[in-house]
Amino acid sequence: MNFINFISSLLHNPMAVIQGWIAQGPWVAVGFIFLVVFIETGVVVMPFLPGDSLLFAAGVLCHGEASAALPLWELLLVVWVAAILGDQCNFMIGHFLGQRIIASGRIKALTPERIQESQDFMDKWGGLSIFLGRFFPFIRTFVPFLAGMGGMRWHSFFGFNVLGGIVWSSLFTLLGYFFGQIPFVQTHFEWVIVGIILISVIPAAVGAFKSFFSSRKKEDSEK
Repeated sequence: MNFINFISSLLHNPMAVIQGWIAQGPWVAVGFIFLVVFIETGVVVMPFLPGDSLLFAAGVLCHGEASAALPLWELLLVVWVAAILGDQCNFMIGHFLGQRIIASGRIKALTPERIQESQDFMDKWGGLSIFLGRFFPFIRTFVPFLAGMGGMRWHSFFGFNVLGGIVWSSLFTLLGYFFGQIPFVQTHFEWVIVGIILISVIPAAVGAFKSFFSSRKKEDSEK
């Protein structure tokens, strides 16, 4: 239950969670942020972790007194490394264990619909999908896994991985840093987080609906 409560708190109010980490020391908070970003991007069983909203909240908390604020440039370096290493880890898991993991059926997050959605995304965008996939929850986690499983060359993957990891993590962190001090954002922070989550999820939801209706149409045409 403690883990479930932690995930619920992280989804609902990431700023409060990070503030709790900062109370133990800014570098403790940076370390936990590294872990969350790495696990979301690097462990295929954790696609539900809130990377976008976590980075935004972390950017907001780079303001304030030194003892109660995150160091911006050090935070950026850490989340760059976390995002790049996370995708690299996921790529290697897919390369060496992907077929066995899918065949086992033990990872419930790897539903056929999500696998197909991610595969369609990769088929449409090719290597660029590694970069673009960063900006879509769930797809962000599954694309490097499927790239490794599908035999994408490592050097092709690595360039897009580095570019995507740096741009994605910088974008959301700096959005929080530059816009988090606006009174409206501070007053309605929870709604801002909900908005970030919805904006992030909408493209994935649209893709899922398209995949569902196209499969239904195909089934009807085959009858």
